[in-house]
Amino acid sequence: MRDYYEVLGVARGCDDAALKAAFRKMAMEHHPDRNGGCENASSRFKEINEAYSVLSDAQKRAAYDRFGHAGVNGSQGGPGGFGGADAGDIFNDVFGDVFGEMFGGGRRQPNNGPQRGQDLRYDLEISLEQAYAGAEVEIKVPAAITCEVCDGSGAKPGTSPTVCGSCGGAGRVRATQGFFAVERACPRCGGSGRLVLDPCQNCHGHGQVRRERVLSVRIPAGVDDGARIRLAGEGDAGVRGGPRGDLYLFLSVIPHELFERDGLDLLCTVPVPMTVAALGGDIDAPCLLGGENCDGSSRMTVKVPEGAQTGKTVRLKGKGMPSLRSRQRGDLVVELFVETPTHLSARQKELLQELAGLCSEKQNPKSANFVGKAKRFWEEVTGS
Repeated sequence: MRDYYEVLGVARGCDDAALKAAFRKMAMEHHPDRNGGCENASSRFKEINEAYSVLSDAQKRAAYDRFGHAGVNGSQGGPGGFGGADAGDIFNDVFGDVFGEMFGGGRRQPNNGPQRGQDLRYDLEISLEQAYAGAEVEIKVPAAITCEVCDGSGAKPGTSPTVCGSCGGAGRVRATQGFFAVERACPRCGGSGRLVLDPCQNCHGHGQVRRERVLSVRIPAGVDDGARIRLAGEGDAGVRGGPRGDLYLFLSVIPHELFERDGLDLLCTVPVPMTVAALGGDIDAPCLLGGENCDGSSRMTVKVPEGAQTGKTVRLKGKGMPSLRSRQRGDLVVELFVETPTHLSARQKELLQELAGLCSEKQNPKSANFVGKAKRFWEEVTGS
């Protein structure tokens, strides 16, 4: 008689998880149904079962480790047996999982009791202004509700569902397949354990109807694109007295024509007249309305420094997006875009030409620096 640890291919000090994993792997590999009823496979399968029935029992394993096969003789229900009450434990804890993998199923709980309703998803578009200040929005969600006519029983008023005769109300039936008994959902009642012989005309025997529900939802200030909000108990109604599922709102923020969001900061590009950029001055920049840090106006004054160039940014502290999880706020970052005037009159052109004649490298340091680099480049290329 071979060593049980050797039979299962595990070390003597292995834990229960490793023991069970090894047994499941070998039981699936040597199962007679997978080997065309091969006699050697059947004998090997029984040997594997016998080894696991001993090593999976703490007391038997201790006796086996101390006395070997002599310590467990008589504890088995014959060669390759499971030993009475131990057999049920092995079937329930292990073979149910094995059959789940072998036949594409798995152990299922009877579904003839209360069942929780399905969760629902709702995609909601909001504006950047709503994400900034928070908002109360109203949504219409199609959801399953308990039928008011039959009170969820599915049976016509005055009647009630009957116990399924095929499964006796258990919702499950057993079928013997060779060495094992396989349990599956009752095909007659679909696993509910009940039959509706005279269905309700309102829900057609389902116990539920689908209706459009109107919900008021609070959008918190600071939410970002892709945020998810869970509304507990606002999903589909449960079955047979089970609780309602949940409703999940997936938010998407509509792109804004003036602002871009970067974390908690808001970015806005503002054109600046060339004269203001040269001399410095004040311009108006937009800001979002709402929130505790806004004065009620949709515009703010931005000071443009003298000699400002395109790309220059002015940061307005605390005028960006609020944080969803703290009291922190981002900034409003105004990027300046210096605009060259067009459609000039003759007089305007004359004044600009006069200004150009008065300007030197000191007034155009970047141009002077660029010209110097360009000259050196040309000289290197031409060698002159």
